[in-house]
Amino acid sequence: MSEDNKDLGDKAEDAFDKAKGKASELGEKASKKFEDAKEATKEFTEEAKEKASDFADEAKKTADEFTSSAKETFSGAGGDNKKMLAGLLAIFLGSLGVHKFILGYQKEGFILLGASIIGYITLCFVVGSFILMATGVIGLIEGIIYLTKSDEEFYNTYQVGRKPWF
Repeated sequence: MSEDNKDLGDKAEDAFDKAKGKASELGEKASKKFEDAKEATKEFTEEAKEKASDFADEAKKTADEFTSSAKETFSGAGGDNKKMLAGLLAIFLGSLGVHKFILGYQKEGFILLGASIIGYITLCFVVGSFILMATGVIGLIEGIIYLTKSDEEFYNTYQVGRKPWF
């Protein structure tokens, strides 16, 4: 029996050695696959970073183009026409406050209009002539200021900044 036990022990030892060899072989293969996966992940990450960077650059460029286009649209189309219209109306009808209404300053427009109406009502008392002169001078000064400003400066001051007087 001891011979059988010895054969069984040798067989078990051989099986154990084979299993050990196979496990070592599979471990090496798994290690290689892991390294390959690790390398593929690095490549994918770098490619994703490049694509994200390109996308961000393209988005920034598009946003800058949109911003400059919007600035041109607002300052070129609306700013110049309102500047000229408001300036001329301030010079010719400044005492009535029409230029204030054009720029969207209703409160200031009503103040000038009210002062002009009071000036016309009190014209026979001499005080009215001073009120009318004051509102006319305000309109004249504002008209000259509007027309002497650059388009961009006018737009930023009176349409964006909402500066109501002078």
